Amino acid sequence: MAYEGDTPKGSAIDRSDRHGHIGWVLLLAALLVGATLSLRFLGLQQAQPLILGLLAFFAMAGVFFLFAMAIGVVQFSGQTARNDITKLMADTSGEGLVVVEDDGRIIYANEAYLALAGGEGGDVRPVERLFMGAPEVSEAIYRLAQAAREHRTGAEEIRLSPSLSGTQEFGWYRVRVRPVPRPGGRQAALWTIAEVTHERERQENVFQELQHAIDYLDHAPAGFLSVDPDGSIIYLNATLASWLDYDLAQVGSGGLALSDIVPRDVVSMMTSFSGEPGSVRTETFDLDLRRRNGQFLPVRLYHRIAFGQDGRMGASRTLVLNRSAGGEVDEGQRAAEVRFARFFNNTPIAIATVDRAGRIVHANAPFSKLFGSLPRTGEHGADGPSILEVFRERDSLEAALKAAAENKGDIPPLELQTRGESGGSVRVWVTPVGDTGADGETAILYALDTTDFRKVEEQLAQSQKMNAVGQLAGGVAHDFNNVLQAIIGYSDLLLANHRPTDPSFQDIMQIKQNANRAAGLVRQLLAFSRRQTLRPEVLNLNDQLYDLSMLLKRLLGERVALDLNHGRDLWFVKADVNQFEQVVVNLAVNARDAMPNGGRLSIRTANVSAAEAGRLAVSGMPAADYVMVEVSDTGSGMTPDVLEKIFEPFFTTKEVGKGTGLGLSTVFGIVKQSGGYIDVDSRPGEGTTFRIYLPRHIPAVQETPEEAKPETAKKPAADMTGQGTILLVEDEDPVRAVNARALSARGYTVLEAASGVEALDIIRERGEPVDLVVSDVVMPEMDGPTLLGELRKLYPDLKVIFVSGYAEEAFRKNLPEGEEFNFLPKPFSLRQLVETVKQAMAR
Repeated sequence: MAYEGDTPKGSAIDRSDRHGHIGWVLLLAALLVGATLSLRFLGLQQAQPLILGLLAFFAMAGVFFLFAMAIGVVQFSGQTARNDITKLMADTSGEGLVVVEDDGRIIYANEAYLALAGGEGGDVRPVERLFMGAPEVSEAIYRLAQAAREHRTGAEEIRLSPSLSGTQEFGWYRVRVRPVPRPGGRQAALWTIAEVTHERERQENVFQELQHAIDYLDHAPAGFLSVDPDGSIIYLNATLASWLDYDLAQVGSGGLALSDIVPRDVVSMMTSFSGEPGSVRTETFDLDLRRRNGQFLPVRLYHRIAFGQDGRMGASRTLVLNRSAGGEVDEGQRAAEVRFARFFNNTPIAIATVDRAGRIVHANAPFSKLFGSLPRTGEHGADGPSILEVFRERDSLEAALKAAAENKGDIPPLELQTRGESGGSVRVWVTPVGDTGADGETAILYALDTTDFRKVEEQLAQSQKMNAVGQLAGGVAHDFNNVLQAIIGYSDLLLANHRPTDPSFQDIMQIKQNANRAAGLVRQLLAFSRRQTLRPEVLNLNDQLYDLSMLLKRLLGERVALDLNHGRDLWFVKADVNQFEQVVVNLAVNARDAMPNGGRLSIRTANVSAAEAGRLAVSGMPAADYVMVEVSDTGSGMTPDVLEKIFEPFFTTKEVGKGTGLGLSTVFGIVKQSGGYIDVDSRPGEGTTFRIYLPRHIPAVQETPEEAKPETAKKPAADMTGQGTILLVEDEDPVRAVNARALSARGYTVLEAASGVEALDIIRERGEPVDLVVSDVVMPEMDGPTLLGELRKLYPDLKVIFVSGYAEEAFRKNLPEGEEFNFLPKPFSLRQLVETVKQAMAR
């Protein structure tokens, strides 16, 4: 390859290092000449051995050279070890190539680069001098030169005005640089320059054509939108935005959801289609779009969806045609179509037409929402899904479809259940199509979802049953309390007259203990019927559960682990602490019995906000703030039929003699009387979870949660004797007699009355007030509240104690606002009676 000085213009320049050197040739020649001259000074005999030695040396060197040439060890200087094909490709490349060493010396430039930057006499301009002009050009070249110095790769696209050739107003060039290792550890940089002016012009033309296409699509006389599978509108053209009164500049891409402009029933259908992998499906909808101002726009949608190879929906291509008045279609026909589309898709009743085999031909939006993704058009024909596969009662539906195919009328409605674990209730009406059917239609189905109605109906029936049982239990408890009151009272009288050493003392104690045990069962009945007496106070349930944990551990035993999880910053509630403890204990005992082989009982508390309560959908529970107590076990669980009856009194799954069936009934009554709600979740083999929701209480300034009072030393027995006249009103003779004896024994004068009327006569005949009235609440002729009202007319400051087997709240509503009285719930001991009387008299 020639050197720079004799290189013709347009040829490639290669100044790469060569392995041969002329100095070695001159040195060899000098040695030969010196050897020849030295022979002249020697004799013939002395020179002859030297001459023979030189000839032998050169002969051996020649033979060695020939063999070296044959095996390729030695080559002539005109041959090169470089790849001539690779070099030829670089020399003739359409892109300009130039190699520059770190010292700035150009060691290679191909013909394309010389055409761009070559000069006279081999003066080649480097890249930095080639691109000079505007500041952005210099900045780009500086970045590339910096990359070359740091032996990095870099690339830039540069607009140069004028072009390098000078024939065009401007030119675009793509300039790249990358490091090239050199022998001896030296570094060089390979610069590549390609003219991309024509490519840029094509891109600008394509962009302009695209802008024109977008402009045509935006202002086409039809609307267009694209919807992704999650219901977001990813494109909306200007025409549709104008129809819907939206500013496209403000809405932009993704600014609207399909639910903003389409009825929700239709949204669920448009985003839940299924199709074969790689297929395309087109559906037609006649419906009303919702404008921004709330008005409706009747349209027809051509909704096209492509499915990927995995069967997933892609973004839709949806064409929207305006069906409002003023178009080219006959106005009467258009109005009728729009009116029918509105009726068909906006009715709350699901409507579909089916063929003789039960395959769906047409269906409206509510039908598709009720039964899942179904075709709306008849394009699927016989391949459409069958309505028979939707319901469990296939035979009854088949019979109704057969009757419709035979054009029979008066087909009774069907009560059907949909398939699946969460199957709902549906009422279906089947009517024949008649002679007007198309696409093989033989019957019209009208379906109404009655799942919620059935749930409410079941809840109402259950509530009525529970109320009836509660009233019965409350009535029985009231009458039974009077019997127990007499037994406990006479037992107290007998115990007062017998010493503990008497043989009959223990027998009397057994009578009283069993009477108290029976009174406990009565209290459970009253709790279920919500007629017991509650003493509500402000509580922090975390504190109460902590105090109760030791008792629970003893009840559960060693096989059942107790796990308490207290909610943070728990709200206050207002409840009877003793009744709340009874609720937790009853649930814990039931959980223990459901885990005979051991397990775990978890009790968790948490705050439930009003928004969260609304989402829970607990039966009858309004959206409000609650405190939740969750009691969960890992026991055997309950079947659905058992779950329906667990709160009924005397219902139990335990063996005879191991349970009364009043535990959960008591829990239900206490929670309801406290204003709370209870929810149960249980499955066989998966355990049971009870969730109790008590209303949040916001304490006033003066209210504080009740704290445990420290135990004090036992006080001496108080003096229960007294003086004064007491009017005792009780319709049960045994109860009145025992109470009168107890009060008389304490020094009081007792006037007895068997009814409210008799008590009023005694007061009037007496002509002066008594010191205290002790009256039953429920009595014939005149009850306790009525008697109190009459007595207040005579003596406004009269002191009164009401005794009753019902809760105080059950009769307080029948008294005037602010009426003051004392209350003593039945059954009570005689000691409790005289203590209450003593306290009332002392006030």
